[in-house]
Amino acid sequence: MDDYRIEAIDNIIQSAIQVMDNSHYQIFEICEGARKEHQALKQELGELSDEIARIIDSVDRLERDFRHARIRLTEVSRDFSKYTEKDIETAYENATRLLAELMVQREKETHLKERREDIRKRIRNLEKTIERGESVMSQIRVVHQYLAGDLGQVTRILESARNRQMIGLKIIVAQEEERKRIAREIHDGLAQTLANVILRTEIVERMVGAQPEQIVRDEISELKCQVRAGLEEVRKMIFHLRPMALDDLGLIPALRKFVQDFEEKYRITTEFAVSGQELRLPSAMEVAIYRFVQEAFNNIHKHAEATFARLEVSFRPDEVELAVSDNGVGFRPEQAESRSFGADHFGLIGMRERIELLEGEFSVDSAPGQGTRVKMRVPYKPVEKME
Repeated sequence: MDDYRIEAIDNIIQSAIQVMDNSHYQIFEICEGARKEHQALKQELGELSDEIARIIDSVDRLERDFRHARIRLTEVSRDFSKYTEKDIETAYENATRLLAELMVQREKETHLKERREDIRKRIRNLEKTIERGESVMSQIRVVHQYLAGDLGQVTRILESARNRQMIGLKIIVAQEEERKRIAREIHDGLAQTLANVILRTEIVERMVGAQPEQIVRDEISELKCQVRAGLEEVRKMIFHLRPMALDDLGLIPALRKFVQDFEEKYRITTEFAVSGQELRLPSAMEVAIYRFVQEAFNNIHKHAEATFARLEVSFRPDEVELAVSDNGVGFRPEQAESRSFGADHFGLIGMRERIELLEGEFSVDSAPGQGTRVKMRVPYKPVEKME
C-alpha cells in the first residue's frame, strides 16, 4: 500500500512538472510577444508624434494662407474696375484649393491623433499584461523548482507516512491553484494580444481606400515584419527552455553558451571559470544545476543593476560546486528569503529547496551596496569524463 501511495505521488509530481513546463512556456511566449509589440508600438508612437507635429505645422500654414486667400478674393470681388474676371477666377481657385488642402490636413491630423491615443492605450494594456505575466512566471518557477528535483530524493523523503500525506496534499493544492491562476492569466494575456492584432488589422482595413495604396502596403509590411520577428523570438525561447547542448554535450557547454547569450542580450560583462576534471552528471542533476544558474542570472538582470557577473564551476571527486557573483546593489539575504518580503526575491526560496532536494548546500552572501554571491554544492556520481 505504501509503495502504491509513493508511486501515486510520484505520478502527481511528474504531471505537475509537465503542467508547469507547458504553462511557463506559454506565459513566457505571451510576455515576450507583448514586449516585442510594446517596443514596436513605442517606436511607432515616437514616429507618429513627429508626423503629427509636421501636420500641425502644415495646418497652421494652410490656415494662414487660406485667410490671406479669402481676403484677396474679397478684394478682387468688390473692385471690378481694378481687377479683371481672370483675377477673380484665379483668386477663387486659389482659395478653393487651399480650403481643400486644409480640410484634408485637418482630417489627417484628427485621424493621426486618434491613432496616437489608440497606441497609447495599447501600450498601457501591454505593460499590464507583461507585469501580470512576469508575476505569474515567478510563482510558477517557485512551484516548478520545488517539484523538478530528483524524484528519487523525493521518494526517500516520503518514507514517513506522515510526510507523504502532507507533501502529497501540498502538491495537489499547489497544482490546482496554479492551474486556475495560469488558466486565468493566459486567457487575459492571450485575449489582449489577439485584440491588439485585430485592432491593428482594423486600422489597416480603414486605411484601404482612404489612404494611398503605398501607405497601406507599408502598414501591412510592417505588421508582417512584427509577426516574423515574434516567430523568431518564439524559436529563441524554445531553444532557451531546453538547450540541445545540455542533452548532447553536457552541462559545461550549455552553461558556456548561456553565459555568452546573457552577455550579448543584456550587455552585462560576464566571466565563466571551470576548475577540476569536467564530468557528465546524471541528466536530472544537470537540468537542476542549469535551472539554478538561469535563476541566479535572471535575478542579476532583474534586481542587481550590475555591470559584471561571474560563474564559477568546480568539479571535485564527489561533489560539484557552483558560485554566481555580481557587482550589483546587493540586498539583505535574511529579508529576501522571508516569505513576507515579496515575490521579487521569492526565487531564492525555490533555489534553496531545489538544492536541498539534491541533498546539497545553498548559501547567499550579500549586503546593500556590496554585490551578491550565491553558491551551491551538491554530491554526485559521475556518468563519464569529458574528453
